[in-house]
Amino acid sequence: MTQVWRGDKAIAVTKVQANPCTVTQVKTTDKDGYQAVQLGFGEKKKKNMKKPQAGHLKGLGDIRYMREFRTEEGELKKGDKIDVNTFVAGDIVRVTSTSKGKGFQGVVKRHGFHGQEKTHGNKDQERMPGSAGPTEPARVFRGKKMPGHMGDDRVTVKNLEIAKIDEENNLIYIKGAIPGARSGLIIIQGNGELKVNVVKEKPAEKKEEVKVEEKTEEKVEEKKEDKSEKEEKVEEVKKEEPKAEEKQEVKEESKEDK
Repeated sequence: MTQVWRGDKAIAVTKVQANPCTVTQVKTTDKDGYQAVQLGFGEKKKKNMKKPQAGHLKGLGDIRYMREFRTEEGELKKGDKIDVNTFVAGDIVRVTSTSKGKGFQGVVKRHGFHGQEKTHGNKDQERMPGSAGPTEPARVFRGKKMPGHMGDDRVTVKNLEIAKIDEENNLIYIKGAIPGARSGLIIIQGNGELKVNVVKEKPAEKKEEVKVEEKTEEKVEEKKEDKSEKEEKVEEVKKEEPKAEEKQEVKEESKEDK
């Protein structure tokens, strides 16, 4: 988990890598008996693709995960892509995933039992479940809370809020914790319009480059003009120099006459 700042408040969020999902199959009532959409996510090595999967995903890439969702009649087609643009910050969603497996656990951790007293005749009974069933039927009723395997179950958490969306890196920041371990596959579902094949607008970088080039050309022209002005001044100085020599010659001639 990480945090996102809203003004002076830090909100705990879970960062989810949500790369685009590809529509791999569209099932219809006429052909398959029900309406559904199959989505694909992730990539795997081509050598690990089995021939039936490769034939099913022909032209769509080497997809790693595929999940099916029941839908109503829509305009989705095979090959369409759904990305993070279908969600907006502030949307309320539900997240489904497989919880962390915790192995075989006792009743205190698995079901929250209080446990037995530590004193007054008890010995090694602090975390025991106690009596398991009544005397008359002489059996344990089905569904009794007892020790057993904990975790590794399909869990859905509802009413989670999307705090932030990073479209460039395909990241979704969900407020609070979500079930499952790191690098696990999750399913995010929400209400609203489903956006498909959204084209991202790229910033116009070429225009800025043209402006820079124009400025450099103007500077070069100004420098050339300055050089030409300096050359003209030098020529004027050179033209004035002979006048000073003429004055000296006139003075010398006047001295000789005297």
